[in-house]
Amino acid sequence: MALRMIDHGTKEYQQMVTLRNEILRKPLGLSFTKEDLDKEKEDILMGAFEDEKLLGCCLLTRVDPTTVRLRQMAVPNSMQGKGVGRALMIFAENIARDLGYRKLCMHARKTAIGFYQKLGYSITGDEFVEVTIPHYIMEKAL
Repeated sequence: MALRMIDHGTKEYQQMVTLRNEILRKPLGLSFTKEDLDKEKEDILMGAFEDEKLLGCCLLTRVDPTTVRLRQMAVPNSMQGKGVGRALMIFAENIARDLGYRKLCMHARKTAIGFYQKLGYSITGDEFVEVTIPHYIMEKAL
């Protein structure tokens, strides 16, 4: 498995959009707008690949000079439990640290809380609803 950055607008980015749409959006009756995707031009996009096939992805969005937010973490059900998500998280943390960020935060789906807690993330607020499902704010010092 190779972990690498993805450039906005490339064929790898299109794979990333397709995967995120299938895993995160379609099940909720949602889809991406052009505006949603245009906003990602400034984000740090990354993926896990086997040959040229995308196994999982996530992106980082700058919050402030010391904090970056993990968004759109997507790993197909068939690949969960095989280390793809964990490898992506470690890669994302290392990239954020290398860029000078000191904290990584996220809006984690309630169903993913255990995964993030095993990686050292803590819940920092009350449950809230985002895109129709329960979430928690989680964060970790880098």
